[in-house]
This record gives sequence, C-alpha cells and structure tokens, in this order.
Amino acid sequence: MKRVILSTACLVAGVGLASASEVAPENVKYDEYGAISESLTGVPGDAANGRVVMGTKSLGNCVSCHAISEMAEDVPFHGEVGPILDGVADRWTEAELRGIVANAKMTYDGTVMPAFFKTTGYIRPGDAYTGKAAKTDPLPPLLTGQQIEDVVAYLMTLKEE
Repeated sequence: MKRVILSTACLVAGVGLASASEVAPENVKYDEYGAISESLTGVPGDAANGRVVMGTKSLGNCVSCHAISEMAEDVPFHGEVGPILDGVADRWTEAELRGIVANAKMTYDGTVMPAFFKTTGYIRPGDAYTGKAAKTDPLPPLLTGQQIEDVVAYLMTLKEE
C-alpha cells in the first residue's frame, strides 16, 4: 500500500517514473536528421507537466537558455543562449522536437544544448543538476522518457498567435 501511495505521489509531483514500455536511451531510433518518430514511452505527454519540467531548475530548466513568453510572468530569468521558443510548434514537427529535446546534437552538431536522454558517449561531472559527484555508471539520463514526452507536449502548444 505504501508503494502505491509513493508511486502516485511521485507522478503527481512530476517526478516521472520509468514505465515498463519506456525505450532505453541507447535504443532510441533517430532518423537521418535527428528526429524521433516513435514515442519514448507509448504514453501521451502531459503539457502541464512538461511546462513544470521546463521551468524547474532541478529538472529540465529549459528557460535558463530559452525565452518563452507564455512563462515570463511566473518563471523568471529566461535565457538568451538558445532560440526563443514562442511558435516552436509551427517550426518543427513533434518528431523533430522529441529528437531535439532527447539529444539536440543529433540535429545540430556542436550545439551546447544538453542531451536530456543520453547515458553514454560523453563526460558529465555529476548526477543531473544536483552538484554531487556521480554515483552510478552509466549515469542516468537527465530526464525520463515520460518527462521528454511531457516537454514535447508542452512545446506543441507553443504556436504563433
């Protein structure tokens, strides 16, 4: 009973638990341009949770590099390193956005955007954004597959007015 309550609490809090059907980072299939056509989890993304992931420092923290007008009032300090994400759903497809969020280097060679769904092939100084040394090898991805799906669902709501 405690496990069910804890699992439910984690999902409500946006922690995101890996599902049984979640694709492992090393098994993601990118097309020649870096897009991922298949869902990473088989579960639709939740745009509201994606918005939380994008604006939370200990999760995606996308606003540290990207500006999003819709979030300006309640999430401060938007960045200018990456492109403004207003209208992003009109510029890229869902598959392209999924690929960019999972591993932008598959689309944009040399980008400084972190690979949020990758576990090997790079050096990362510690566990996600905790500031602590890594305790596992390989390191877990920065975001779960469901969190990626949630972020993509939110990005798909950002259309030109």
